[in-house]
Amino acid sequence: MENPAALGPTHTRLMSGVTAPQDAARNSTTRDPTTLDTTAQDAASQDPAERRTTLGTGAGGGSRRSSLRTDRRWRAASLGLLLTAIGCFYIIGLSASGWANSFYSAAAKAASQSWKALFFGSSDAANFITVDKPPAFLWIIGISVRIFGVNSWAILVPEALEGVSAAAVLYVTVRRVLAHGGWRDVTPETSALHNRAHWAAMGATAVFATVPSATLMFRYNNPDALLTLLLVVATYCVLRACEKGSRGWLAWAGTAVGFAFLTKMLQSFLVLPALLIAYVITAPRSWRHKLVDLLTALGTMVLSAGWYIAVFELVPASSRPYMGGSQTNSFLDLVLGYNGLGRITGNETGSVVPGGTTGAGSWGRTGITRLFDGTSAGMVTWFIPAALILSVTAVVLIGRRGWFGLSTRRLGPSNARSTPSPQTLAGVIATAGSLVVTALTFSFMSGIYHDYYTVALAPWIGGAVGLGAAVCW
Repeated sequence: MENPAALGPTHTRLMSGVTAPQDAARNSTTRDPTTLDTTAQDAASQDPAERRTTLGTGAGGGSRRSSLRTDRRWRAASLGLLLTAIGCFYIIGLSASGWANSFYSAAAKAASQSWKALFFGSSDAANFITVDKPPAFLWIIGISVRIFGVNSWAILVPEALEGVSAAAVLYVTVRRVLAHGGWRDVTPETSALHNRAHWAAMGATAVFATVPSATLMFRYNNPDALLTLLLVVATYCVLRACEKGSRGWLAWAGTAVGFAFLTKMLQSFLVLPALLIAYVITAPRSWRHKLVDLLTALGTMVLSAGWYIAVFELVPASSRPYMGGSQTNSFLDLVLGYNGLGRITGNETGSVVPGGTTGAGSWGRTGITRLFDGTSAGMVTWFIPAALILSVTAVVLIGRRGWFGLSTRRLGPSNARSTPSPQTLAGVIATAGSLVVTALTFSFMSGIYHDYYTVALAPWIGGAVGLGAAVCW
């Protein structure tokens, strides 16, 4: 008989579906079980595009493709509705905030009048002194005011959009961690897994967006909105890097953290321990390659933050504004003092008790209960126990279900629903770890503390709740 492959792909597809009933029955009863496992593994490791092509050529291929398209549309529609609702929640009635933080609103007005004021983050168009923060968040607000004029909407809408963007990135992060792939990786075999990941990510996003401190700060013109967005982006990049040990994604994460440093200085580093542990434990790379990858990320972080510091320090003091909040007109002095380490040690004006762990002062009592007292408790803390319990349970279950060195791609699609992968573990470590480090820092910092700082906990609470619930489900 002539080789069917020589007759073209159409004939091959037709012939592939012709099998005698008795042969099919015999094959189904005599096939070696190890062959079934190998076939499942091969199918799971097959390129998604090839799998879609193969599945689409058999009987029922058209209905399968139609079902996949329907599921994809429902997921996209529900996500669009959620993000639209979040946007409306943040933007409707925004003018009620007025000028919000008038100190930064004045800097935005100055930025609309002077490019020099925009670059340095000056509080006045005459460039006498800067605000007490790095200028990255003012670059966005200042450009908005230049385009739309000096009004509260031009100042506050960018903050709301940063909140919506952070919610979208958090959704993508949680969904990809649980589904082990992007939108285009969906096949009939993994459609249920992707649906489950979608709804878990939707839950994580909803929790994040409705945390009271988030609903406050995404309607306000402090730097916390941009900081939150950049740190969520950095987390997404690190978790992408964990999938295949991608040095490029890790470099992008370093870049995001660097610009977060230019937004609110040392607070941007609170996520680094968790992200470092997640990559070191789960990335499929040798230790030597991991070291090079991490050094690359460190380099991009230093470059993305250091270029501005170098410019500020090299420009003669007479040709730039005074560094607000510093004692020596130096950016580095601000990092090490009032707006940096001074917030931790209390060596600044308005500290609690120097080095205090139990003292009380104008910034509240330090200690493990700080976040559970007063305004902070109502703004964010009531989510923390659920996030921690779900995260700990998720780690235990990941260990009991086959250790985290196993990948669903190797196990086959039949086990994809029940067996966590290294990406799932990385996601739990990144979110829960960032939550713990940030919460402990806020609890014991002896310097200036405001309740709205807790917005930094919101994405990690949402992510931990979504991932933990999905693993436990």
